[in-house]
Amino acid sequence: MAALYKFARLDDCEAVRRELARLCCSEGLKGTLLLASEGINGTIAGSDHAIERVVAFIRRLPGFCDPEVKYAASETMPFHRMKVRVKREIVTMGQPGIDPLTGVGHYVSPQDWNALISEPGTIVIDTRNDYEVAVGSFAGAIDPKTASFRDFPAWFRAERERLLGTIDRPKIAMFCTGGIRCEKSTAFLKAEGIEDVYHLQGGILRYLETVPAEQSLWEGECFVFDQRVAVGHGLKAGTHVLCHGCRRPVSRGDQASPLYVSGVSCPACHATRTDAQRAGYAERDRQEHLAKTRGVAHIGASAAERRER
Repeated sequence: MAALYKFARLDDCEAVRRELARLCCSEGLKGTLLLASEGINGTIAGSDHAIERVVAFIRRLPGFCDPEVKYAASETMPFHRMKVRVKREIVTMGQPGIDPLTGVGHYVSPQDWNALISEPGTIVIDTRNDYEVAVGSFAGAIDPKTASFRDFPAWFRAERERLLGTIDRPKIAMFCTGGIRCEKSTAFLKAEGIEDVYHLQGGILRYLETVPAEQSLWEGECFVFDQRVAVGHGLKAGTHVLCHGCRRPVSRGDQASPLYVSGVSCPACHATRTDAQRAGYAERDRQEHLAKTRGVAHIGASAAERRER
């Protein structure tokens, strides 16, 4: 499995979409690739050879020679189909004029990240969604408590004065799961007039992969958009599971709650779902287990098909 993205000019999205779709399908790959004039983003799963053929194709596109690619192993196929789609943005912020190709923050390697966020006066912001932050974050990072990445600009504008105060030249360090949201959020802050903006290169996943646990400033686990649900240092599978009722991660403590029913509900969504909905989730879970025992794929929704929002 490979998650990849690259911000670069893509002039004929439809032509590239057709070629990518044809290649992915001929290689038996499944997953989602999003194309926009600003670049490519997505996750694909299949054989190593097939994945490398697609990555090689993308690298041959003008301006795409060095996409950010992260590989992960999967015992089972995490997706049900292959989708290659053209969108307005490859990660949706909904802010016209924000262009990561004309100005983003300073990239900071995982090896230099600790020093930056430990520096007095550095404002550290987690740009992910609220349910992701609840699973884990860097010590002392600000949680915007946003439900969607679209909410980040409004949050920052509302909190700007409180965050920055009278600081003449504030230093802001931001991070996200794999780096793509920070490309947009740092470009947004620069458009808002903030010059000293930094972001973690390769995201949390690169940090957890390369920084030893004994040197780490990360607390908890990192939510991921695949069947692992969450990972820890060394990208080892974590302790969270996915609630199939609300698609949110469920901690080990919440798994002990009487409101948690595997495949049906968790403490976060139990009160917001009707008995009929929970019965539907239970039937879907039963069908998925039945399909698994028969060795066939179930056509129901897959958590791995969710994209970073």
